[in-house]
Amino acid sequence: MWRIKHQNQDAIWLWGMSVVCELWFAFSWLLDQLPKLCPINRATDLNVLKEKFETPTPSNPTGKSDLPGLDMFVSTADPEKEPPLVTSNTILSILAADYPVEKLACYVSDDGGALLTFEAMAEAASFANIWVPFCRKHNIEPRNPDSYFSLKRDPYKNKVKADFVKDRRRVKREYDEFKVRINGLPDSIRRRSDAYHAREEIKAMKEQRQNREDEIVEPVKIPKATWMADGTHWPGTWINSAPDHSRSDHAGIIQVMLKPPSDEPLQGVSEGFLDLTDVDIRLPLLVYVSREKRPGYDHNKKAGAMNALVRASAIMSNGPFILNLDCDHYIYNSQALREGMCFMMDRGGDRLCYVQFPQRFEGIDPSDRYANHNTVFFDVNMRALDGLMGPVYVGTGCLFRRIALYGFDPPRSKEHSPGFCSCCFRRKKKKSRVAEENRSLRMSGGGGDSDDDEEMSLSLVPKKFGNSTFLIDSIPVAEFQGRPLADHPAVQNGRPPGALTIPRELLDASTVAEAIAVISCWYEDKTEWGSRIGWIYGSVTEDVVTGYRMHNRGWKSVYCVTKRDAFRGTAPINLTDRLHQVLRWATGSVEIFFSRNNAFLASPKMKILQRIAYLNVGIYPFTSIFLIVYCFLPALSLFSGQFIVQTLNVTFLIYLLIISITLCLLALLEIKWSGISLEEWWRNEQFWLIGGTSAHLAAVIQGLLKVVAGIEISFTLTSKSGGDDVDDEFADLYVVKWTSLMIPPITIMMVNLIAIAVGFSRTIYSVIPQWSKLIGGVFFSFWVLAHLYPFAKGLMGRRGKTPTIVYVWSGLVAITISLLWVAVNPPAGSTQIGGSFTFP
Repeated sequence: MWRIKHQNQDAIWLWGMSVVCELWFAFSWLLDQLPKLCPINRATDLNVLKEKFETPTPSNPTGKSDLPGLDMFVSTADPEKEPPLVTSNTILSILAADYPVEKLACYVSDDGGALLTFEAMAEAASFANIWVPFCRKHNIEPRNPDSYFSLKRDPYKNKVKADFVKDRRRVKREYDEFKVRINGLPDSIRRRSDAYHAREEIKAMKEQRQNREDEIVEPVKIPKATWMADGTHWPGTWINSAPDHSRSDHAGIIQVMLKPPSDEPLQGVSEGFLDLTDVDIRLPLLVYVSREKRPGYDHNKKAGAMNALVRASAIMSNGPFILNLDCDHYIYNSQALREGMCFMMDRGGDRLCYVQFPQRFEGIDPSDRYANHNTVFFDVNMRALDGLMGPVYVGTGCLFRRIALYGFDPPRSKEHSPGFCSCCFRRKKKKSRVAEENRSLRMSGGGGDSDDDEEMSLSLVPKKFGNSTFLIDSIPVAEFQGRPLADHPAVQNGRPPGALTIPRELLDASTVAEAIAVISCWYEDKTEWGSRIGWIYGSVTEDVVTGYRMHNRGWKSVYCVTKRDAFRGTAPINLTDRLHQVLRWATGSVEIFFSRNNAFLASPKMKILQRIAYLNVGIYPFTSIFLIVYCFLPALSLFSGQFIVQTLNVTFLIYLLIISITLCLLALLEIKWSGISLEEWWRNEQFWLIGGTSAHLAAVIQGLLKVVAGIEISFTLTSKSGGDDVDDEFADLYVVKWTSLMIPPITIMMVNLIAIAVGFSRTIYSVIPQWSKLIGGVFFSFWVLAHLYPFAKGLMGRRGKTPTIVYVWSGLVAITISLLWVAVNPPAGSTQIGGSFTFP
């Protein structure tokens, strides 16, 4: 208010720009702070989970696990960008997870349809016969073999079994051979295909000679296929693309790599590779899936692949819960699945749509130059949202309730508007809807009379989910199996104890054939997949939109922070790769803002603070417009000799001091409560400005052009230069790849540096130096440059590789430009005669 009332008449333009920017920053700051008013920390007790679900009781005399089934999804698309060895290690960590073997299933989505990924999965399934029993016998952590064997701590600590050293040495040798086989697969597949191709060419030439004995035989041209080890054509993508065998045109593939395990534990023996006496050697179900792709269909990238997995898994295993992981995110804590299940199986847990785990990363430089750990978001913002309706879905490390993905409303949801209909699988009368123990599945929809909607519900099911009767019949089963135990009068909509101890049905050929049918490219036609059911289409950040839709229907989510990290993955440490990652996120946010998923259009079921949080998700990229202007204001102030206020009087400085101290105290409160370090908080502040002046601005421009003119723009790498030190773990950190996203921050740095030199020159040559204005402008210029320091380090490449002459030249150019500015625009009170300055 003081700034608005006290205008700077000497530079009204400078005052006006600064006030407009500050008003927007205040609005943006409120959007960021309001959802933090109800922070919460949660904890789990795995002993209680074991006592309730895996301890003998009158209803479960044998103590067999009564936990619900869990389907794990791993997504990959390109074996060149996502190495098969990384994906294999992720799968091995899943197969070795501490969860009932008969209740666990792993589905690998290969959206590229590559034989390399397929054969790598087959190798992983074979190695799992050694790795998984070894992990169970010796309680190994983490259960990703590459991470385990790379640990720098003592591997023998707390290991009490006498044969551990021998077992570890043998498994390490087997893993080294496994890596050699995986890394040799590309050459093996190529040599095999060349050999089969040569054989086919010879065979075709012989047939041609037999048919045309007297004619000149022309060379036979046969499409160069990719061959499997059994001597048949690979039905997916060939190394040399051909019709029906390219990345966007190939058949659907489902291969069961590991069959469903037996219902009872299978003990190993002491003979052979390892002594596995008293060790359960069963392995979970492992399925390779590559959905069908054909020209003319929009396959919707990762969201479409996830929905294909949802349908295929519903038919093959139908776990009531789904946990999805990126191929480079592995299970670091083998009990993480149980911790997530603690929330789902708790009283009132049937109203939870998903449990989101924080993302933790490996391979990041110790200083975390570009805030790759994202600790402020994962340890402050997400935990604060947990006190509202729950955290947003961030794309990986999330445990879903299958029914919530199907688009149904949560149990005991109140009708907030007449536009509410039911999609019933067990028909009942309207008056019995209050009885939640016998409730039917309900899905929000359009208006209309409830009785008419109920009569039409059964006929509408195929229109929503497709015409697979297997899939439709699996829906009420998944809903029932996902309920918490009805072991207390306070539990509503529960299931009886012991209901999930019965054996799972075996897979047969008809079941697999149905699963292949539901991953066909035409199955989603005229259904609600991608619009209301499953992962939502139409946005680069389909994860945020999918979570938003669930919260909009009244579901809640939970943030599960475990003592030992649940999952770990990798993140780009290169500046350009990091900027492009932020660009994709920001572009998705702009798309959300200009879509029906804007929080302004949220339903009354969403709480006001949760709505503000989602509104901030869509608005934050637009702050870049005001941020760029504000970053140039110090330079404009120094160039013009003016400041955003008339003078640096006591009142302005007191207000500035109070606001600064308040913000510092709020930052310290967040740091103290969340447990992050001050350096992590500062790194986040720095990269907020770096991303805000580069990727966020590009996302806004791209989004506006797409909405207004329908023009698609992509920011791609134009050139790159990198180092040749392959031994440095963080070599990629120093690689400089040019991108247009770097232009605004570079311009801001250069202009502010030149402005500081000009400001000093102007003040020194002035008769009456305005030191207060200089100090104000220089202080804010240095504040901008301090935020851009990591960006400047990234441009310099490897430490010590920037020649000293570069700094000399930069200083010389800055001094020359400043002197030129003073010559062209001399300070007030001075005159220019014959190229020199004289003062009255």
